[in-house]
Amino acid sequence: MKFLNRLTRWLETNWVSPAYGGWLMGGLALFFFAAATNTMAGWLYVISGIMVAILLLAAVLPIQTLRGIELQRLPIAPVSVGEPLLLETEIQNRTHQLKTLIQVQDDVPQPLPALHAVIEQIPARATHRWTATQSRPRQRGVYRWQTVQLRTAAPLGLFWRHDTLPAAAKAIVYPTVLRLTQCPLVDQLGQDTNTPVASLYQSRLATEGITRTLRPYRWGDSTRLIHWRSSARYGELQVRELETYLGGQELVIGLDSALIWNHDCFEQAVVAAASLYFYALQRGIKASLWTAASGLVRGDQAVLETLAAIHFQELASVERPNLPLLWLTQNPDRIQALPMGSRWLLWRSLVTGLTQSGGSAETSFGQDSFGQDSFGQTIYPDQPLQQQLQTPLLR
Repeated sequence: MKFLNRLTRWLETNWVSPAYGGWLMGGLALFFFAAATNTMAGWLYVISGIMVAILLLAAVLPIQTLRGIELQRLPIAPVSVGEPLLLETEIQNRTHQLKTLIQVQDDVPQPLPALHAVIEQIPARATHRWTATQSRPRQRGVYRWQTVQLRTAAPLGLFWRHDTLPAAAKAIVYPTVLRLTQCPLVDQLGQDTNTPVASLYQSRLATEGITRTLRPYRWGDSTRLIHWRSSARYGELQVRELETYLGGQELVIGLDSALIWNHDCFEQAVVAAASLYFYALQRGIKASLWTAASGLVRGDQAVLETLAAIHFQELASVERPNLPLLWLTQNPDRIQALPMGSRWLLWRSLVTGLTQSGGSAETSFGQDSFGQDSFGQTIYPDQPLQQQLQTPLLR
């Protein structure tokens, strides 16, 4: 059976392969020819000859149908996990003949499902745009493939012809970005060091500091900012505008991709890295991503593409920067040598001495285990990641 399948495939690719109707008509032609040989009846020869002529014509026409067809792949817009992936391909008919009844199959890689379509007709010297929507991808990644399969038995349906045409494609599926309303590991950035660094978000909420100027009161201003002496002098409420100090500290999210991870834990860590990155940007904090293979990466698209393509046990080509990090790992030994002021997220499915609350691990591991200059949080893969990232730290 495997040999017959290989033979059929080879015939279909290099010449034509008979369909069921082709085998049936060929058998009938042979039967009428044998009968004509025995009876010497001329009309049986005529029937047999007509069938053979039809078979020859049916074998040539599918080859002509696929000749002169070219493909052009349109750029594929990146999507996130769970969003539909739109694929567009232009099928161009470069001949002066009408092309009909063509099966199209896009050779998308696993785990994306294959895409099939039937094109009824492509007019002469015209272009048909084939638009296909992938079912929502459930796995992040950078998917590349090179070919599209064309197959036809038109117009008589007696022989199949199969061609493989080049059409390079690249589809990027970004990891999920969780919408965090708070994240103590980021919100308290700079508060665990000797010299606190005020972020843009913290400066906007400040009620103390050096007064830069006075302005009229606006609805929503804190009453603590009202300058009562000036208000009494001008006869209306005056509010102090404070000097804003923006520190140059940058949040570096380090994903320990050189480590051997549990697959589910690593996928959670990738989601956490993407979520923390965009949460930091939302809070006005400069953020970047560090991985073992890519080093420091900045920019929304660059970070998302790096996280889409990343895998654990990468070959470490860049040394870890000597900067305060938000370190994501599964090995507690990798936390002990973190730079001063670093924080960490530790994925452990079972940790001795820790409660299952998903809160801060400082009270359990604490400074005795991981050093006095870093603290963090233990993440349990069997609990909701978004809830754990928003859990208040227990100092």
